[in-house]
Amino acid sequence: MILQDFIALSPILDLGIFSLVTMLAIAFGRHHARIAVFAFLSCLLTLATLPWAATVAPRAVTTLLVVDGHALLYMGLVLTATMVIIALSYRYLNFQFREKEGVEEYYLLLLLATFGALVITTAAHFVSFFLGFELLGLSLCSLIGYLRTRRHPLEAAVKYLLLSITASAILLFGLALLYFESGTMTFHDVGAIMKQAQSVPPLWLGGLILVLVGIALKLGLAPFHMWVPDVYQGAPTPITTYLATVSKAAVVALLLRFATEVGLFELPPVVHLFSLLAVVSMVTGNVLALLQENVKRLLAYSSIAHFGYVLVALLAGGPPAAEAVTFYVIVYCAMSLG
Repeated sequence: MILQDFIALSPILDLGIFSLVTMLAIAFGRHHARIAVFAFLSCLLTLATLPWAATVAPRAVTTLLVVDGHALLYMGLVLTATMVIIALSYRYLNFQFREKEGVEEYYLLLLLATFGALVITTAAHFVSFFLGFELLGLSLCSLIGYLRTRRHPLEAAVKYLLLSITASAILLFGLALLYFESGTMTFHDVGAIMKQAQSVPPLWLGGLILVLVGIALKLGLAPFHMWVPDVYQGAPTPITTYLATVSKAAVVALLLRFATEVGLFELPPVVHLFSLLAVVSMVTGNVLALLQENVKRLLAYSSIAHFGYVLVALLAGGPPAAEAVTFYVIVYCAMSLG
């Protein structure tokens, strides 16, 4: 790696270093306000490195990560949303926890989840794709169950853990099939090889559909949405917001890159699958939202419908689709945080 690579990766590297410093700070002395402020400043300083990283963008750092305008925009969205959630979390945790109970690890887990989200937004390889997903998912599982003396957060954490295990297994199997057929793990090379093929191999198509199902599980698209209302309702309120914003935005960033590089929407079976998911998500989310009396469950069904709309924009195809989806996700995150 050369200097330009380190500059391109500076947001990810900085947040990783700040996460380690946060862990050491907790080990040497617990203080809720100090750790909360440090976590907030960590995200703010990481956000400040984005213009510096932009000076060398677009840049592929090895075959694992690509730092370009798309990645930098979504990293900015993720970091901004995380700062808002840290600010919301401080008062929430003061209210929920007695003074003698340690809450500082909450902020460490939040930084680690955000680190995973940054990796996802820059992923251009199956390995970075999967590792980012796992880091985000495991950190979120701990955050959802962080109110460990309450029954509902623990139930929500178990449900999210089962969802993460299922999605990871499906995703990993799909990635393995794609690698078996193409012999490469980079998004661009997989797309290039498949475009040269006379016809789409059945194993490759099967692997691609499994990957998309894994992503649909993470996004909570219908009919893979059964975990969403219960997890949103049981999780601490700031983490419900995090699930609805940062987690979804990172996965959408990945889906946009994956779809563009691999050429997803040139394949009729994929178009039909996404069309079905979009229609079912919009109908299910909007109809079931009308029946809800709990605000968190209403937000859950609203998110299902919203990402059905995102799929409609993706299916429209062409460069305007990516721009429209990005604008929609930014507005959606602002609305959810507000």
